[in-house]
Amino acid sequence: MISSSSKKKMAFPIVLWSLSAIVLIVTAATITTPLQAQSAAPWPTRPISLVVTYPPGGGADAMARLIAPKLGEALGQTVIVENKPGAGGQIGAAAVAKAAPDGHTLMLDASSFAVNPSLYPKLPYDTEKAFRAIGVIALFPNVVLVNAQFPAKNVAELTAAARAKKDAVSFASSGNGSAQHLAGALFESAAKVDMVHVPYKGGGQAQADVLSGVAQFNFNVIPTSLAMIRAGKLRALAVTGRTRSEALPEVPTMIESGYPNFTAVTWNGFLAPAGTPRDIIAKLNEVVVGVMRTAEMKEQLAKIGQEAAWNTPEEFAAFLREETEKWKKVIPAAGIKPQ
Repeated sequence: MISSSSKKKMAFPIVLWSLSAIVLIVTAATITTPLQAQSAAPWPTRPISLVVTYPPGGGADAMARLIAPKLGEALGQTVIVENKPGAGGQIGAAAVAKAAPDGHTLMLDASSFAVNPSLYPKLPYDTEKAFRAIGVIALFPNVVLVNAQFPAKNVAELTAAARAKKDAVSFASSGNGSAQHLAGALFESAAKVDMVHVPYKGGGQAQADVLSGVAQFNFNVIPTSLAMIRAGKLRALAVTGRTRSEALPEVPTMIESGYPNFTAVTWNGFLAPAGTPRDIIAKLNEVVVGVMRTAEMKEQLAKIGQEAAWNTPEEFAAFLREETEKWKKVIPAAGIKPQ
């Protein structure tokens, strides 16, 4: 038989155990509920906004409109393309950075995303902290082009001509701070040469003056150059991707031409606002990779000299860091300013 005094002695430990159990249960619920909400919450529950940081009619816009219906089919919701151009992509990026991180607002951006931190003194968002990488979808290698009458038959001969006399060789671009200008500045740095940069108000004018011989060479995207290369009016010396282009398989890369660290590609990729749940990022990457791997998508891109691409969110994030660091060295050294 248990005495009343013994009962009193046992009551306190029992109360302590009960309180401890309650604390453990509440703590466990606090820890697990957000995780369950992240993985169990239905998504998507409404149309998805795909913000393109460039105007309609450009390469990024074309990519968005090509892939949006495919994503919509896979996700069971309409994917609406919204163009928010301006300030080199800053306006669209700032809008996405402020959007709710619930997987219903995505961004399709391009190379300027990694260039802008070095080109502009202040951005309306933190490039490293305001976004989560989903994956790259396409690469657009540039090609080094010279006028057909220019004597250089390869990159080594172009370099020799530039080294023979300071400012003896000029390169055209579509404007200050453009992808073509940056590629030329990267070449000057890698080859340790000084050349004359001739900026134009668009790639068409730059190409025209290389064709006429006003400028000796330029960097340009492959699709707009193929016809002139095939016609023998322009000579392709190298492509700027890590591998040869399927559109120009006979043309070596800059890496093969003696510049092991030289890559200058335009790219398109998907990003989401920081804080977007990891399971949604993983699902988006899975869907995007599935679309880009289809024979239909590869064929459509190959026709215009573009290459379908895919990687993991982690790989894309690492690529963005590498690109940002690369241009942080090139842009200040070349004194490049935005247009």
